[in-house]
Amino acid sequence: MCDIWKDNKNLKQLTEGDVSQLMCALKKFGTKQVVMSGGEALLNPNFFLFCEMLKKENIKISLLSTGLTIRKNAKKLIEWVDDIIISLDGDEELHDSIRNVKGAYGKIYDGVRFIKSIKPEYKITARTVIHRLNYKCWSSIIGSAKEMGLNQISFLPADVSSHAFNREVLWSNARQNEIALQKEELPVLQEIIDFLVQNYKQEFENRFIAESPQKIKKIHDYYAALHGLNPFPFKKCNAPWVSTVIEADGTVRPCFFHEAYGNIHDNPLDKILNGEQAIRFRKALDVSTDNICAKCVCYLNLPVTANISG
Repeated sequence: MCDIWKDNKNLKQLTEGDVSQLMCALKKFGTKQVVMSGGEALLNPNFFLFCEMLKKENIKISLLSTGLTIRKNAKKLIEWVDDIIISLDGDEELHDSIRNVKGAYGKIYDGVRFIKSIKPEYKITARTVIHRLNYKCWSSIIGSAKEMGLNQISFLPADVSSHAFNREVLWSNARQNEIALQKEELPVLQEIIDFLVQNYKQEFENRFIAESPQKIKKIHDYYAALHGLNPFPFKKCNAPWVSTVIEADGTVRPCFFHEAYGNIHDNPLDKILNGEQAIRFRKALDVSTDNICAKCVCYLNLPVTANISG
């Protein structure tokens, strides 16, 4: 559901110099974790160099990946990356169909099993966007995650209405209708969620399914809200106060969804995050009433430890 790879027309990537410049600010803020994503972060030829630089400062590294090359990079991933989060869209047939990559599921499966054969305790989880193309296969997705030997799987609805993830142009109505559940499909989605809550109690209790039943139910409420049937589910989020997003071209955002307020090629990261524009944004932002926050599908709520003003 991410269009970053489509809209990065200039093929911009963070360089060793960019990351070296960032290290001063990351140390200043006491950064605990860096999440590497893309597109596909492993396509950056400097990926493991970045990891080495971050590890020297005892910063944990998580990788969001399609999983297509994790077997090829298995030994380096085990050495430099603390955990991997795989995008999983369905069982084998459905995943390959949605990704439009023949054999994609098999590459994930082989990669996960290979890494686990080397280091069984290594944490690999999955993240699945539930949408019109896969919601009826929800149970089989859970089954596939188990069969692979994944540690956990997380679910969220599809963002169909924002400029997030590098969408220069909002999705057309046709594209939105392809992905978002239609009004007449909502009762079936509710039945599926009720089935999951009733029949996967152990998976909820042992956190193989990352979300609580209450959060899973909010996926229905999100799609219902798109049709005006109820408000968008409330989300408690403090992402702009505890984290930041740095894109491939150096753009700095408070999160994936809100507008940028700087670029590391113009100013150091610490000056951007504690600059007038960023402070003004955070002071004015009320996540309980902001329209962008209301429709957000990916939110964060962590203890505040960073030295960010405002």
